[in-house]
Amino acid sequence: MTLDSRLPVVFIGPMGSGKSRIGRKVAAAIGVPFIDTDSVVVAGHGAISDIFERDGEQRFRELERQAVSESLAEQAVVSLGGGAVLDPRTQDDLRGATVVLLTVTSAAVAKRIQGGKRPLVADGGITAWERILEERRPIYEDLAAATFDTSTGSLTELADDIVTWLKEG
Repeated sequence: MTLDSRLPVVFIGPMGSGKSRIGRKVAAAIGVPFIDTDSVVVAGHGAISDIFERDGEQRFRELERQAVSESLAEQAVVSLGGGAVLDPRTQDDLRGATVVLLTVTSAAVAKRIQGGKRPLVADGGITAWERILEERRPIYEDLAAATFDTSTGSLTELADDIVTWLKEG
């Protein structure tokens, strides 16, 4: 199996698990574009927190679905927002991709999600994060071809481990 046949490589997982940072490193290492679907939505429609406040979560999910659909058509490494997997159409699309689940412990993620940029945990903090993770965990695990934990260690080493896994196919 060639590396090209593994594309797109899609990172899924909870908020703060490092999907964008690690995805960017993996894309650079294998020489393909990196697409962050949250960034695609932001570029076209403004800050996610503003979309939630102005138009509601449902509108954000519609915009997210469009960004995901377009991104998965590319020969790229794609990072999905934590809730993108909730859409059944996205779940179907991911069955044709190489899906990597990034996990993280609540202790490790607590400092990563501070700052109010994440509307779904803005008021509930780590308790809200844990509840959301438990709701989504079965979907994440069902879709994943491989799982890597980002709670400790170097993100560069983790990205290298993922690249090795991809090449070993």
